[in-house]
Amino acid sequence: MTTKLPRWLRSTPRRSFMVYPIVVIGFETARRGGFEVPGAYFLPLLLWGYLEYRLVGIYRQRHNAGSRGLGEMPKRLLQNGPFRLTRNPMYLGHLIFMLGLALSFWSLLGAGIFIVNVVWFHRRVLWDEALIHGEFGSEYDEYRRRVKRWVPYVL
Repeated sequence: MTTKLPRWLRSTPRRSFMVYPIVVIGFETARRGGFEVPGAYFLPLLLWGYLEYRLVGIYRQRHNAGSRGLGEMPKRLLQNGPFRLTRNPMYLGHLIFMLGLALSFWSLLGAGIFIVNVVWFHRRVLWDEALIHGEFGSEYDEYRRRVKRWVPYVL
């Protein structure tokens, strides 16, 4: 999955946790003529999403199962900790953060960014799954049968 984005924008975490908030907050501040957070009770989603991404990445590194991203193929298939609930807890953290961003600012732009990224991350997951299946085969098939791709008990 190569893109022609500038190098600093190729980083998914940089886009999710830096660029998108700056764009949404800047756009909504200009549109409203000043800074406000109309849905402030959704701000915990921002913290939850970021911490889920960050802490699961640290967990993954500590268990010698690859880097925080999929920049390198995992040496083993993690099936415990957060990975026993969802196969993609780090990507889910990105999406929770973006949903919180859209809701916190009641932003149609933020909602659009969220929707585009739901599609992008889903395509990315399908690509990742093919790579991981190629590496772990039947072990990954069994894991897929037991653990949902996105939201535990739902999808």
